[in-house]
Amino acid sequence: MKYLVIGATGNIGARVAQRLINSGARPSVFVRNEKRAKALFGDRADIHIGDLENPGSSLDRAMAGVDGIFLVTDGSDLEKRDRAVSFAASHAGVRHVVKLSTLDVRTGIGTGAWHARGEDAIRESGVAFTFLQAAGFMSNALGWSQSIRRDGVLRSSTGEGRIAFIHPDDIAAVATACLTTRDHRGQALVITGPEALSYGEMAATIGKAIGKPVRFEDITDGQAYARTVEWAGKGAYADALVDIWRAVREGRLDTVTDGVKRITGREPIPFDRWAKENAASFQ
Repeated sequence: MKYLVIGATGNIGARVAQRLINSGARPSVFVRNEKRAKALFGDRADIHIGDLENPGSSLDRAMAGVDGIFLVTDGSDLEKRDRAVSFAASHAGVRHVVKLSTLDVRTGIGTGAWHARGEDAIRESGVAFTFLQAAGFMSNALGWSQSIRRDGVLRSSTGEGRIAFIHPDDIAAVATACLTTRDHRGQALVITGPEALSYGEMAATIGKAIGKPVRFEDITDGQAYARTVEWAGKGAYADALVDIWRAVREGRLDTVTDGVKRITGREPIPFDRWAKENAASFQ
C-alpha cells in the first residue's frame, strides 16, 4: 500500500509520515518546502513539491499509485484545498482520504464552520473518507510559553471552563491506524485527551513540571482579542480563537471521548506528561 501525506512538514503530518516510515512503508509527501522535508525524512520518503493554492500537475504526480491520503489543511478557505485534493484523489483512483478536522465542526464554534465545509467538499467528491474531529492540541499550550517564562502567568478568557486537549502523538497514532486499515471508512471520529481541564489547572500542571508556580489570570474577550491581534493580525483567525475561548468558558467544549483508546488500544496521553516533555519551553 502506498500513502501520501499532505501537510507532512507540520506538527501532525510529520508525525504521521514518520510513523509510516517506522512501520516499514515509504510514504509520499506533498510539501512546499523541499529543504524542510529532506531534513525531516531524508531519503526515506518520496518528496513531491507543490502548493495546494495552485496544485496543477504536481498534485496529480504525487497521487500516482497512491491508495490513501492523510490531509491537513487550515485557514478560512480550506474548503477550496480539501475540494482540490479529494476530487483529484477520486480522479486518480485513490481509495481513501483521512482528513484532520476539528471537534468544533459539531457546534460551528471557531474554525468548525471552515472544516464543516471541507468535510462536505470531500463527501461530494465520492472518495471514501475518515474525518478525525480532534479536540484542541496540547501543543497549542506552547503559545503560553512567553508569558509563563517572563511573568509566571497564563492569561486567558476561558475562565473556569474546561477542554480535553489531545496530545499530537495521539492524533498521529489514530490517523495512521485509520489510514492503514479499512476499519473506519465513512466515519467521523471524535478524539480527545483523557480529561477536560481548565486553563488554571493546566497552568498549575505546567508549574509542577518546571518546579515553580504558574498562576492563571482571567481576562475579558476584548483583552484576549487585542492580545491575539498583536501576533495574528485582525481577521477570521483571531475571531475564531476568541470564539473558541468563549465556548470553553461557557462549558461548550468539555467533551471527552474514548476515541483514542478504541482506535489505538491504549489510553490517551495525559496533559501532565505533555507538560513534562515540553518543560524546557516554559523555563
